[in-house]
Amino acid sequence: MKFGKIIGRVISTQKVESFEGLKLVLVQPLNEKLKKVGTALVAVDTLQSDIGQIIYFETSKEASRIIEKEMNPCDAAVMGIIDDINITERK
Repeated sequence: MKFGKIIGRVISTQKVESFEGLKLVLVQPLNEKLKKVGTALVAVDTLQSDIGQIIYFETSKEASRIIEKEMNPCDAAVMGIIDDINITERK
């Protein structure tokens, strides 16, 4: 799983049937120090996260499992909303 921040919403009036009723969000990937890495991507969000929230997401085959329909084109999905992060630095 990867860290990310919700930076926007994606509005789509027409989409594939397996995405009907699902929210699409724009996610900025982050590293473990919550610094931007890579480019933003669109993800399916079944958790109703909001802009500005830190989340964790998954990509690839694992992301498609969040949608109940067996065959779907999901490449990225929000898997959880992060409430707190506690990182202990190793010496």
